[in-house]
Amino acid sequence: MSAERKDAVDAIIDQWARVRPDLDTRAMEVFGRIYRLSRTMGDRMEKAYAPYGISRGEFDVLATLRRSGEPYTLSPRQLSATLMLTTGGMTGRLDKLENAGLLRRSPDPHDRRALQVTLTERGLEVIDRAVGAGLAVQTEALSTMNDEQADQLAGLLRELLAGAQGTER
Repeated sequence: MSAERKDAVDAIIDQWARVRPDLDTRAMEVFGRIYRLSRTMGDRMEKAYAPYGISRGEFDVLATLRRSGEPYTLSPRQLSATLMLTTGGMTGRLDKLENAGLLRRSPDPHDRRALQVTLTERGLEVIDRAVGAGLAVQTEALSTMNDEQADQLAGLLRELLAGAQGTER
């Protein structure tokens, strides 16, 4: 590895090698970089969504509704399950997005006890612009790799995620 390609994780690994040469730090190298990449890209995504008046969490709600297809309607329970949020966390996001006119809550016509959440026209416009802005940021970051490398990385991360989720069960 060339000196200019070393990063903060390499420095951490070198420190551990000096004080605990018995440790296999390969996992730390991988997950340390995944964590740092996630933080870096999360910050960049917040900046990309800010001009649209939404946070990453609010983007996730709008994007989930948009991906669901017309009529862009889901129950709060479906949204919570998809986004792995508590109902309290979901309520806060829905309140903010509804107050901004990006979605509306209405009674479920099939169940009087339930609600449904639907994107408004304005919400549809905002999410369509925001998703483009976010993808531009992600595409720029990925431009350091060629298509084959990006495909290989996506496959490796899919395997790693499946293995990690499998150990949670």
